Amino acid sequence: MKLNIANPTTGMQKLIEIDDDKKLLPFFDKRMASEVPGDSLGDEFKGCIFRIAGGNDKQGFPMKQGILCNHRVRLLFKKGMSCYRERRSGCRKRKSVRGCVVGPDLAVMSLVLVKKGADEIPGLTDDNKPRRLGPKRASNIRKLFGLEKKDDVRQFVVRRQIGDKKKTKAPKIQRLITPQLLQRKRYFKALTRKRMEAGKEMKAEYQKRVAEYRQQQKEARAAEVAKKKKEKK
Repeated sequence: MKLNIANPTTGMQKLIEIDDDKKLLPFFDKRMASEVPGDSLGDEFKGCIFRIAGGNDKQGFPMKQGILCNHRVRLLFKKGMSCYRERRSGCRKRKSVRGCVVGPDLAVMSLVLVKKGADEIPGLTDDNKPRRLGPKRASNIRKLFGLEKKDDVRQFVVRRQIGDKKKTKAPKIQRLITPQLLQRKRYFKALTRKRMEAGKEMKAEYQKRVAEYRQQQKEARAAEVAKKKKEKK
């Protein structure tokens, strides 16, 4: 079985192949997102703790979280579900996926390093790979640079260089509070308020008109009854 180990703190990844199933026994019958000690994999992984992130079986079918079995099942997928990409709007598809329980039939298993051991692992913890892209959301940029609300987030966007030229590129900041956004918010609130007031006025007019109509109906009925009584006499 191949193990694809990722280290989020350094941004590095390492693929190792393990032929001895005895080393993989602690991982068997564990579910995705379970944390497993990596002592059985070898001396370099002593003290490490891994989280099972997923995997593929020998035929290439991916593991899906929430399916509590260690074999393949056929499910009806729709938009928003993992392991499925909608090709046409509203389209659903029945697909084969593997359960989230680890077994010996897996070809590749994805692991994430949660806790590092005492020793450095070459190609995983000994180096640091810089992130190509910085954060895009305003709150995440604030978190990264430790900014306060009054600081201008636009001055701290991580820019990247394009090619050999001195041209730089920056992402469009998401969820950025600007004066235009606040003005738009006020405008939409005012519109809603106007609609509510207009609705109240229309309702009052309608109720007034209904009361008038009922009064007219009552008077007409009373006049008709009086006329019939007069005819009887």
